[in-house]
Amino acid sequence: MNNHFKYGTDRLTVPKTIAIATGQLKGQLQTAAIQKIKASYEHVQQIVAANKTVYGVNTGFGILANTPISEEDTATLQYKILQSHSVGVGEAIPAEVAKIMLITKVQALAQGYSGVQLSTLERIIWHIDNDVIPVVPAKGSVGASGDLAPLAHLFLPLIGLGECYYKGERKSTTAIFQQENITAISLGPKEGLALINGTQFILSYAVKAVQRMHNCLDAADIIGAMSLEALTGTKAPFDERLHQLRPYAGNQLVAQRLRLLLSESAIMQSHIDCGRVQDPYSLRCMPQVHGASRNAWLHLKELTETELNAVTDNPIILSADDTISGGNFHGQPMALPLDYACFAAAEIGNISDRRCYLLLEGKWGLPLLLMKNVGLNSGFMIPQYTTAALVTENKTLCFPASADSIPTSLGQEDHVSMGSISGRKLNQVLDNLEYILAIELLSACQAIEFRRPLKSSALLEFAHESVRRQVSFAEEDRIFAEDINKVAGIIKDFSFVNGVGSFARSKGMELNKGFEGFAVNA
Repeated sequence: MNNHFKYGTDRLTVPKTIAIATGQLKGQLQTAAIQKIKASYEHVQQIVAANKTVYGVNTGFGILANTPISEEDTATLQYKILQSHSVGVGEAIPAEVAKIMLITKVQALAQGYSGVQLSTLERIIWHIDNDVIPVVPAKGSVGASGDLAPLAHLFLPLIGLGECYYKGERKSTTAIFQQENITAISLGPKEGLALINGTQFILSYAVKAVQRMHNCLDAADIIGAMSLEALTGTKAPFDERLHQLRPYAGNQLVAQRLRLLLSESAIMQSHIDCGRVQDPYSLRCMPQVHGASRNAWLHLKELTETELNAVTDNPIILSADDTISGGNFHGQPMALPLDYACFAAAEIGNISDRRCYLLLEGKWGLPLLLMKNVGLNSGFMIPQYTTAALVTENKTLCFPASADSIPTSLGQEDHVSMGSISGRKLNQVLDNLEYILAIELLSACQAIEFRRPLKSSALLEFAHESVRRQVSFAEEDRIFAEDINKVAGIIKDFSFVNGVGSFARSKGMELNKGFEGFAVNA
């Protein structure tokens, strides 16, 4: 990856967005984009000078679209729109998500169809580069006329209002500007509207979801393989020939990953002639279930990267004589795949919980509740209560936000996407999924030790050791919440998945070979 990204001309991807947000990649404006930005701004100036009626330039907003605004009030109008639309409530969104909102907004505006000043974009980039990130409340967007409320809060600092995260503190913009010796900018005609029209709130949550869900899917395959080993299951259902007969790419990828993860396992070889005909579905059907969720993830990733390079402003300024008032701000194209991915993520947790339950039943040579002295000890009974609770919570979060619509703006905006809720909700499900997978991983590691001295495959033994560096085998009850949080930590920070992947490559194995389109950076 080149260490510079050219806003408005380069194609933005999920990994590049994350890289800019984490400081690994520097976004900048170069000549081609600057020329387009300046030309677009000049078009707006010509519209104002000629007194041509263009929505949001010299008219009110929403239901007030037919209310004319005088030339001398056009700048005031843009200032007021940021104030009036700052109606968000609730806890602030993570600073990283707000930073991604800034990045994605620059990418949209830098394409030269929004009529903003170059200085405005330069100030937004200053916020990104200096990690001065606006405080944005989580709730208040209906995901249709753009993410109006969140974006209004995001850009209050441009006019010297609102709050930002600054050097580890939450401070007023006024105090920050005094410390940095900078002043608020003066918005030109249409700029306020351009800043708040767009899907950047929805999109930023989608970016995080694409990254996080991919990690969970990879983790689920590894952890599921470990559970299968502990339960002396068979890898026969992962035969390539079977999945060629029902050739969903996600299914085929998961089957391949499971074959490689389980290859040359002494545990697997030890029971090859045991006579057990079929395993429970949560083991046997991992390619079909995990694979279906991978297909949903791929759909989300593809649409997210389309949106990352889209212009979602309104109106679009093609020239001083050619403007289009349309609906590119409507969040429906992202709301639907976010809801789809929400179901898909929840199902990974659902099947993981079933494997947790299987590990506790005391079947196939494992002790009841994965502990020798139960009765005095509860063993791993209660961690499964937590997976059950989290799975149920995820099910309640699966109602599709995009199935609802409430008219706003006195009926002018009579169909809205609720995509902002879809994006937040998916990330809540992923929060829960990371803990569910951590509990299965903890349980599977405990169970595998009852198969000693037999060893699993090299890859799964590496995975097992990764966990054992965090938590030890449980001879008796202890505060398992501490174990869960430690194991969840290596899932949440991607180190578990990345570690297994790196180890596989060191052994000459590429788990996703032939399915490169399913990579985050594809």
